[in-house]
Amino acid sequence: MLSSPFAFFRGASAIMAADLAGTPVTGIRVQLCGDAHLANFGVFAAPDRSLVFDVNDFDETSPGPWEWDVKRLAASIAIVSRDRGFGEAERRTAITGTVRAYREAMLGFARMRTIDVWYGRLDVSEQFARWSQHLDAPRRAGLDKALAKARRKDSLRALAKLTYKVDGAPRIISDPPLVVPIGELLEGTESERFRSRMAGYLRLYEQTLQDDRRHLFGAYRPVDLAHKVVGVGSVGTRAWIMLLLGDDASDPLFLQLKEAERSVLEPFAGASGHDNQGERVVEGQRLMQAASDVFLGWLRVETDIDGRRRDYYVRQLWDAKASAPITTFEPDEMLAYGEICGWTLARAHARSGDRAAIASYLGAGDRFDRALAEFSEHYADQNEQDFAALQSAVASGDAQAEFGR
Repeated sequence: MLSSPFAFFRGASAIMAADLAGTPVTGIRVQLCGDAHLANFGVFAAPDRSLVFDVNDFDETSPGPWEWDVKRLAASIAIVSRDRGFGEAERRTAITGTVRAYREAMLGFARMRTIDVWYGRLDVSEQFARWSQHLDAPRRAGLDKALAKARRKDSLRALAKLTYKVDGAPRIISDPPLVVPIGELLEGTESERFRSRMAGYLRLYEQTLQDDRRHLFGAYRPVDLAHKVVGVGSVGTRAWIMLLLGDDASDPLFLQLKEAERSVLEPFAGASGHDNQGERVVEGQRLMQAASDVFLGWLRVETDIDGRRRDYYVRQLWDAKASAPITTFEPDEMLAYGEICGWTLARAHARSGDRAAIASYLGAGDRFDRALAEFSEHYADQNEQDFAALQSAVASGDAQAEFGR
């Protein structure tokens, strides 16, 4: 969080939730992402294996005012754009363009049949072809290369990158502190007991899958487990990666088990309605995304490695996932990408909220767009002050910070 104002912003979703709690809202509630900044949108493979673009982080998802997601998205554009050295007019163009895309998309969704809203999604090849019109030849080539890399990012790729052979069988590599196999965290019989418990917990996870996907999961057996450090906002929470095999070592499945804590929105927006926080994340994701991972599910671990009870959600580790290089964007790229994110967020909100009421409030004019641009600049100022306060606290010793890779 100390590397830049945007890195701080990414890790400060709880701070912004508290700030937003005091702002006016319409009272119209939707399923919120809870952390809808630019870096939390991206590409992944839908169950039909086509690449889609959608919101891709739901650690904080919970019901709440639709305005909060839009404000976090708009503020992130202001903050990243300042990091990039954009002028005030360039920042304003990107922010108003993003908010306009949200507003116009919501107007469109309000006129659509409910089932058509539910089926709406962004096909990557179509949308990125449009976005690439803003790019010069080298950047178009870079985009094509990134999409090709995303398509190759699956469990076979993870097998090649994250494992080595022991007596002919794959085992997860040791790369501390980022990846630490269970055998290095616990010794001897303790390690085997924990593996046995995890196998039992996987049976609980299996019950959260649809019947056909439960059948699919039943074709795999767990063979190794490791702790893995993840994310900016997620550092400090537990995450595990698990290697499972199907018929043989050439048939791998990598799952990620990621700890889910209570959403930062709950103290301000009310309870999520889910006792299990992994279930909260999964059900929120299923509600907001047009297409979700076939292995998306949850479980509660009553006795974790440290003896504590924890909730987890489960998903594939790599499933053609890719994100845009937003910290290298030029102004026209920021605008084009922001428009895609604005449309995507509107579609996600339209699935769970009163899209006609939101559309009626927003209207056909640009008043809301301009208001959000002004809000975003003020919030970028506040974010910089908070970032400076953290830097000062660390420098004075009032706050502890860990530095490293």
